[in-house]
Amino acid sequence: MKKTIRDFELKGKRVLIRVDFNVPLDKGLNITDDTRIRASLPTIQYALDQGAKVILMSHLGRPEGRPVSSMSLSPVAKRLSELLGREVAQCSDCVGARVKEELKGLDGSGSVALLENLRFNPNEEKNDANFAKALAEHGDVYIDDAFGSSHRAHASIEGVTRYLPSGAGFLLEKEIRYLGETLQNPRKPFAAILGGSKVSDKIRVVENLLAKVDKILIGGAMAYTFLRVQGVNIGNSKYEKERLDVARAILQKAQEKKVEILLPVDHLTVPKVDENAPTKIEGPFISEGRLGVDIGPRTIELFGRALDSAKTVVWNGPMGIFEMKLFSKGSYAIAEKLSQLKEAVTIIGGGDTAACVTSFGFEGKMSHLSTGGGASLEYLEGKTLPGIAALQDK
Repeated sequence: MKKTIRDFELKGKRVLIRVDFNVPLDKGLNITDDTRIRASLPTIQYALDQGAKVILMSHLGRPEGRPVSSMSLSPVAKRLSELLGREVAQCSDCVGARVKEELKGLDGSGSVALLENLRFNPNEEKNDANFAKALAEHGDVYIDDAFGSSHRAHASIEGVTRYLPSGAGFLLEKEIRYLGETLQNPRKPFAAILGGSKVSDKIRVVENLLAKVDKILIGGAMAYTFLRVQGVNIGNSKYEKERLDVARAILQKAQEKKVEILLPVDHLTVPKVDENAPTKIEGPFISEGRLGVDIGPRTIELFGRALDSAKTVVWNGPMGIFEMKLFSKGSYAIAEKLSQLKEAVTIIGGGDTAACVTSFGFEGKMSHLSTGGGASLEYLEGKTLPGIAALQDK
């Protein structure tokens, strides 16, 4: 168990919090989705309620170690001020004499400052010790609430913990609880739903889950590599030629471990990926010149029945090209099914899957919607994330 923000006396302290404010901006530099900012509010508000001075730090985009005005965190400071109902001071940089002066100028407890984009400095991604130490000088306690970056051994994530007492914020604590503890000791039956485009992205996830799950439901483009191995004609559907042996080995291993693997029995097919293309339900075979873009109605029914008895479900990867409305039925049906499983713990791996569930309006009906893309995947692979490992144990 890692220490959390609750384990520290915060009154009168400077609390340095690593958040994930890597939010999407439009051409006018307006935030188009503030989910990540909202997700950090409970931790920030808790520190303020305890009488702390809060100093926030985050990266935004990929500025490659130099200041890029379009990647400044100013729009975030503005939005955060609105959400908190109090002034958030935007610093001119993340380290240096000027920043120290700016932070000194803050009113006492209850004040909030946001350091400028960490990745404007090349030493952030290098996990440079002097840079980490300079960041640590801004606080008395360090709290990591940026799960989406916890798979990176960067200065603001891993290096800074060498110089300050450290723990997890509420968001990170929830990720550790669901993606870590729940999946280590899942309530059975345990089902995993995997989708997305590539087997190669999920190989280690599948290998890790095979030791724990009772069944794996595979959809999305990655299903075509498995179907191809089984001799199913997949028409022009995308598959990974160089991963056929891997898919074969996974199917073999699943059989040995008595893990049921369910693959699509029918598909929504089109001659080309275009929202206006003529669609056809085919299955299990796909005719030449056509490709699968979503699971079909019989598969939706099959997968739905397979999930009926599940007590733990983890879902990572959409069932089709959900961004196009016509090809989103399979993903929608899975999201809807999970929202109806009242007795089950439902965990949504971050990235596309979280975006997919949110776009359908089911985010509030899942036990946990992960905020990390790559971090969720690595956690599901059973990897130790540097940002979590570095925090103090209770």
